Amino acid sequence: MNFSEFKLTRQYYNALDDLGFTEATEIQEQAIPKILSGHDIIGVAQTGTGKTAAYMLPLLKKMNYAQGDDCRALVLVPTKELVLQVESMSQALAKYTDIRIVALYGGIGWKAQAEVIKKGVDIIIATPGRFLELYRKEALYPRKINTLVLDEADRMMDMGFINQLRDILELIPVKRQNILLSATFGERVERLSEEFLEFPVKLEIATSASTPEKVKQMVYEVPNQRTKIEFLKELLSDAETFNRVLVFVRKKEIVENIAKYISRTNDETVKTIHSNKGQNSRINAINAFKEGELRVLVASDVASRGIDVSEVSHVINFDVPRNYEDYVHRIGRTGRAKMEGTAISFMNKAERYHIKKIEKLIGQKIERKDMPSFVEVFPATKIEARDIEMEIDKQKRREDPNYQGAFHEKKGRIKARNKKRSLKGRRN
Repeated sequence: MNFSEFKLTRQYYNALDDLGFTEATEIQEQAIPKILSGHDIIGVAQTGTGKTAAYMLPLLKKMNYAQGDDCRALVLVPTKELVLQVESMSQALAKYTDIRIVALYGGIGWKAQAEVIKKGVDIIIATPGRFLELYRKEALYPRKINTLVLDEADRMMDMGFINQLRDILELIPVKRQNILLSATFGERVERLSEEFLEFPVKLEIATSASTPEKVKQMVYEVPNQRTKIEFLKELLSDAETFNRVLVFVRKKEIVENIAKYISRTNDETVKTIHSNKGQNSRINAINAFKEGELRVLVASDVASRGIDVSEVSHVINFDVPRNYEDYVHRIGRTGRAKMEGTAISFMNKAERYHIKKIEKLIGQKIERKDMPSFVEVFPATKIEARDIEMEIDKQKRREDPNYQGAFHEKKGRIKARNKKRSLKGRRN
């Protein structure tokens, strides 16, 4: 469907032309008319399918122009990066209107944001914590909010925002339009939707944990962390193929180490994003990556939904996420805006278990590939080898409560051997 079929006004067509948008995505095609009609909506669609424009265009159209001083629509998202991403798209869509959009997030002082609100606001895009903080400081008045959007609802559930969301629902009018957007629709999101939506229309563009069709997925078995780093270095040496790469690491403590190693061996700047990085540092890294000034960005899962870059050639999962839905969001950073992309995962012996669980979630097998022979394989440290074996033990116990474990059996053998030696010593 062409955007011209939505009967929007000229200022929005001009904004869409500036953005280069001509044809609506499937979620936009289904959601825009329903939201314009006033329905409560549940939209389930993969990352990179245009969910922000799907709710923001009709929201702006219904507002029409700036009015009064108090917020009329509230968009809640889980992270600072997503606040800025949604605000950027919203400002672009509202470019030819006088509608006032304000972004609220932590990591900076609240007073400057309170001053902006005081000048008048129509739409607030916020993290739940900062919205509540400004309300408690009496910096905003929520009683005129007539539209509530929960964007990335699954991530908000993962991050434990349920109590803050309930607090916000107590503050805003009961009579309002509700819109819930999510890449997946698990049990917790379903319970949330039942709690605050009334007779919603559910638009499920794909299965609730599907992966983008244009992303080629593959997994390599790489025995340990040192070999993973070596393999990553070899892949990144092909700068022509791996021209814009996002590397995901499960533990933030390892992010910096990997980035330093790549910078040193490949002689290029590599930036990082994780929860210990300051707000400005994270924003600068994302902007440099988005503008093409940076080829490689190494991130923890804080960035799995906070980066909207249309030309990421590769996502590399340095390790396999333990929250399986995070896999969907990680690889959704490539193959965006109908472009092709590649997602590569490194898997050690213990991570086979998690890959199988991910395959069950997404409903498809991930192609297994052999690690190239030119990649040097290093032995695991004693600590890492022990940790891998202990994790495999935990997995087996999870699947079979009666399983005693290899370490239990080893302990038993050692105990029996020591007892035998003791008896032999007494006889002698």
